[in-house]
Amino acid sequence: METRHLNPDGSPKYTNRLIGETSPYLRQHAHNPVDWYPWGEEAFARALAQRKPIHLSVGYAACHWCHVLAAESFEDEATAQVLNELYVNIKVDREERPDVDRIYQIAQQMLTQRSGGWPLTMFLTPDDRRPFFGGTYFPKEARFGLPAFRELLPRVAEYYRDHEAQLRQQNEALMAAFAQLEPPPAPGAAEVTDAPLRLCRQALGRTFDARYGGFGGAPKFPHPKSLELLLRQWRAGAEDETPDLHALYMAGLTLRRMADGGIDDQLAGGFCRYSVDDYWMIPHFEKMLYDNASLLAVYADTFVATGDAFYGRVAGETADWVRREMQSPEGGYYSSLDADSEGHEGKYYVWQRDEVRSALTVEEYEAFAPRYGLDREPNFEGRWHLHVFRAVEEIASALGRSPDAVESALATSRSKLLRLRGNRVRPGRDDKILASWNGLMIRGMAVAARALGREDLAQSAGRSLEFVRRTLWRDGRLFATYNDGRAHLNAYLDDYACLADAVLELQQVRFRADELQFARELLEVILSHYTDERAGGFFFTSDDHEQLIHRPKSFADDATPAGNGIAAFVLQRMGYLLGEPRYLEAAERTVRAGWAMMERYPQGHASLLTALEELLHPPQIVVLRGVPETIETWRRELARLYSPRRMVLAVPADAAGLPAQIADKAPRGDAVAYVCRGSVCGEPIGSFAALAEALR
Repeated sequence: METRHLNPDGSPKYTNRLIGETSPYLRQHAHNPVDWYPWGEEAFARALAQRKPIHLSVGYAACHWCHVLAAESFEDEATAQVLNELYVNIKVDREERPDVDRIYQIAQQMLTQRSGGWPLTMFLTPDDRRPFFGGTYFPKEARFGLPAFRELLPRVAEYYRDHEAQLRQQNEALMAAFAQLEPPPAPGAAEVTDAPLRLCRQALGRTFDARYGGFGGAPKFPHPKSLELLLRQWRAGAEDETPDLHALYMAGLTLRRMADGGIDDQLAGGFCRYSVDDYWMIPHFEKMLYDNASLLAVYADTFVATGDAFYGRVAGETADWVRREMQSPEGGYYSSLDADSEGHEGKYYVWQRDEVRSALTVEEYEAFAPRYGLDREPNFEGRWHLHVFRAVEEIASALGRSPDAVESALATSRSKLLRLRGNRVRPGRDDKILASWNGLMIRGMAVAARALGREDLAQSAGRSLEFVRRTLWRDGRLFATYNDGRAHLNAYLDDYACLADAVLELQQVRFRADELQFARELLEVILSHYTDERAGGFFFTSDDHEQLIHRPKSFADDATPAGNGIAAFVLQRMGYLLGEPRYLEAAERTVRAGWAMMERYPQGHASLLTALEELLHPPQIVVLRGVPETIETWRRELARLYSPRRMVLAVPADAAGLPAQIADKAPRGDAVAYVCRGSVCGEPIGSFAALAEALR
């Protein structure tokens, strides 16, 4: 965001306390005329001393409407004067402080009976930071049925002054509502069944768009965890008399339509946040690390499940985009790319027809235009956003060329246009590094490395993990965020759970005893500091976290998978792998704690449903021991089969520092396999043919 207010010498006219923050989003507001504070004691003390309500504004760097609000109101001196006079103003990056964001998003929905989102605008009492009024985006002038922001501000402050006693009563009711958010867990004696899995499958089938893929109408989100669940459900019954082929079809069609759509960057790879239409054509243009992490994994899995090279190509392009544009020289993965450039959403990505025609040869343009819709009306504000419209074979037939010749023309065209696009003003990149999102991408890279047989992707994942251990892990605890050489903020449940899951996934590509021990240490912190001893499951914040008005505990997936679902899944797998009953017990308590919510809204709990599936059907664990070259050959062969309930670890004969449960599986000759289902293991198997037969 450009600084609008400058002194005659070109220096910023205003500088506030956000200038020292690690979040690029917060620093974007450091030269606003608004006297911003970061969330913390200095702001709270000032609000108390001056008896002013708090104006809390929550957003993130890639959020288009956050930029609109900032340009209209936070850069406006008259609006800033009102804010500074009547409020203590606090700016929060929801990606660094998801704890604060979660609480006030829920409060906003309770107070307004409307859905939440970003930017989030909340007004809090100064002494206890309880919310009394709020909303999301407020425009500069009254429109969209919303009041003008500058006119709203004095009315809210006046209402606070005149009705403080009533607001206290409202706040007590709000706090009581917070206390009722979590339904009771399933009784300890109640049977845990696959009923929520079946309900989820029915709900996905009911809402499936049979023409364009996806679930429900616009706006359409990718929901990769739901697609992963469909793949798992298809595979579970693939050998039955009536396999669930429609589950595979729903996942496959959705992934194909998305990859052909404008939600996928047709030139560089990488997926945008969501589609504003039913067709996956026009996206909200920001690219988030977490979306691409989960989509990378599910495209790679679908390639293995179907053998269709299309899905493998998309996975490879997504991974290459991440390595090229989102991995820091230090190894960690950056957070996001903005939707906007030069103040306009999507400007970096869209094209004028003449611009494309002049960049390509006649032969290239003849193939490119029908492929990506330049022979049709513009689809984005008088310009063209690339989207696959016609099949290569259809174009080849119309042009009298071979499909290979058309493919070649398209490839050179994409390469030329990508170079040309690189000369444009790029969208801003949020270069902070978040522990949980790095966990998601390490997992995605590991799954893709295994599926595509690409060692470079495993190396990328390993670099990120090494970065996390070097910079975010200190004295046995994690920090949540890092930028400019500074790691800070107490980590959340999702940070620990996603990293532990990622480490375990990476062990299936190449085994490191010290990394497995790190995963164990992460899980021990979860059990020690996040456990809800009364009801089961895990709180989002640790027991030594900053005291907020509510300690959230969530089982539902949102933009990212639920920490409780990921924790339950990885605790089960590590529990069986290491022979650790405490992990298995904690996982089952978590599934039981979320039982009522899985029954009520199963499709919103795909991560927890995956943990439920493995609670009912414990994973098969294959440990290979022996000469590295031989066991690696066996591992690669097994990786060619889509077996989501199977874990394969190739542990060299000379590996040191092994946990007892793995060390007990001793090497014999060149290679030997130990196959366990849950906690029951079979006899060692000395040939690959015998292993393949045993697994069949």
